[in-house]
Parts: sequence; C-alpha cells; structure tokens
Amino acid sequence: MNAKLLTCLPYVNHVDRAEGAVQTRLTKRLGIEHPIISAPMGTAAGGRLAAAVSSAGGLGLIGGGYGDAEWLEREFEAAGHARVGCGFISWSLAQKPQLLDMVLAHEPAAVMLSFGEVAPFGQRVKAVGAMLVCQVQTLAMAREAVAAGADVVVAQGAEAGGHGVERATFTLVPEIADYLSGAAPDTLLVAAGGVADGRGLAAALMLGADGVLVGTRFWASTEALVPPGFHTAAVAADGDSTLRTTVVDIVRRYGWPAAFTARVLKTRFAMDWHGRESALAEPATLEHEEARFANAFKAGYADEACVFAGEAVGLVRDIAPAGEILGRMVREAENLFGKASGMRST
Repeated sequence: MNAKLLTCLPYVNHVDRAEGAVQTRLTKRLGIEHPIISAPMGTAAGGRLAAAVSSAGGLGLIGGGYGDAEWLEREFEAAGHARVGCGFISWSLAQKPQLLDMVLAHEPAAVMLSFGEVAPFGQRVKAVGAMLVCQVQTLAMAREAVAAGADVVVAQGAEAGGHGVERATFTLVPEIADYLSGAAPDTLLVAAGGVADGRGLAAALMLGADGVLVGTRFWASTEALVPPGFHTAAVAADGDSTLRTTVVDIVRRYGWPAAFTARVLKTRFAMDWHGRESALAEPATLEHEEARFANAFKAGYADEACVFAGEAVGLVRDIAPAGEILGRMVREAENLFGKASGMRST
C-alpha cells in the first residue's frame, strides 16, 4: 500500500490517534475510551461481562434476550455501579413492553434494539437521555432506523453469531457508511460480525465505521454466562465449523420472523436436524427433542445442543477476562494504525 493510497483511506477522517489512542466519534459521543461495544447476547451477556467491558474502557451491554424480568434485575445488580447499557430483541419486547421501562429506570447509557420495529420504543429511550442503538442487517433496515431517530446504527454482517440475515460485513458497512454520510451525517456507525481482534477493529474503522460491536470474542470470556463445555467446543472450532440454521429456534419454540436465521456451531444436534426442520417440528418429536435440548443446554453438553458462535470463533484461542480481550484488541489496532502512519510518511 503506497502513501498516496493511505491518505485517501476513510479512517483518517474520523479516527484520532493522539497520544497513541484510537479515538472516534463513538468514543467522544459515548464518553468511552475505546470504540468497542460488547454485544447484548441473550443469557450470556450478564452484568459481570457488561461491567468488565465498561471498566476496560468500552461499553458493555446486558442481553435482554426474550425478556426475563427477574434475570434482568439480577444482572443489572451484578453490574454494580458500572456504566452499562442493555439490548433487546424488538419483536419479543413488543410482547413485554413493560420491560423497557424497567430497564430505563436503571439509567442505561444506551439501549440497543434489534430484529424488529424501532418506532414503538425509540422515543422512550431517547426521552430519558439514553443513546438509541439500532442493529440492522440491510440498507433498507438502516433507512428505517434513521427514520426512527437512531443515534447509532450497528451494521451486522452474516458472519456474526446468533441471529442475522445474509449481507456480509465487508460490503454492508461501507454501503451504510455512504448512506449515512448523505442522509444522516450525525448518526454514528458501528460494525458487527466477524470482529474478534485488532485486525477486525482496524478494518471496521477503515470501512467507515466509528467503532465495533463484538459478540463471539466476548462470549468466550471468563465473565460471560456460558457453560464450560460450550467454551471448550468454541476453542476447538474454526470458522468452517459454523452454519446458519433455524433448528435452534424450532427446538426452543421461538417464533422468529422468517428473514432471520441463527449462526451456531456444527454440533451433532445441529447437523442431525439441519435440513430436516419439518421433521423436528412434528409435535411428538419436538416435545422429546425440546426436553433433551434444554437439559443439554443447561449442562453445557455442546454436541447435544446448539452453541451460538460466529465465524470469528476461528480466531478464539483462549477463554480470557473481558478486559484482557479488549486490551489486546486495542493494542493490535493501534499497532496497525501506527504501521500505516509510518508507511504514509515514507
């Protein structure tokens, strides 16, 4: 890469490397040290994980998931006095809208809404001074998020673990960046899907994002509420070891909108039923498999359950404290930007 090309890269317009730190519009707007947000992974992203990420200079989000009020209260208590936020599955929140008021009473720094309409909840979030973060998977969804008043748009590529659609991070992020630059220049952009180290952070900023949302790598942390057996399976896996499927939602009887599938590890359970979804949905079979799946999930028997993980699982080589993971990511990105700066000056 030559010096002339480096001067044209988009990151130079929104990344400030003063004193070696990677500062962006996201860090300034959220009042955080590093442009990293932990994903609000349902049941896995509890208060300890969110607090650990926030304490390390990012922003941690508690996973509201399908809306368990008792669990949410417990995890906000576990976060202590840390400045954290919360994320919801929007179509599920619509069935329990009172949970949003409960979370807003905790004065979250941000509320993230994904996989459904934003409009019914957006203004309530903004009215209490929290940042409205909307995760999207297509350009059309980004337009809807902007219309609903999103402060931050998270462009999630299909590489991500858990639920998503089809677009890839590498093309979705710059396309939405271009759209926002004209339609809503004050709206921040965060990249999600496949980001697990400093290379992913640096690449996201190069593509025009103001920061990253990290799921799988923080899922593989000591603070995450994940059974040891699942962590063992993740460390042994590579990026080829995942697939997108609806099996995990059928067996849990969750009525996800048809556009969304989930990325999970290719466990024995997932591979036994992927492609045979109609057979799994037969009432007698489903009743039997549901009980077996629930027991395996609770016990952490990875092969007998579905393990949510993105393609970035191939970059997970250990289970480490979240603060250490974040620190590694930042140092790697700073080193890459330092090298790029040196090349530009030659």
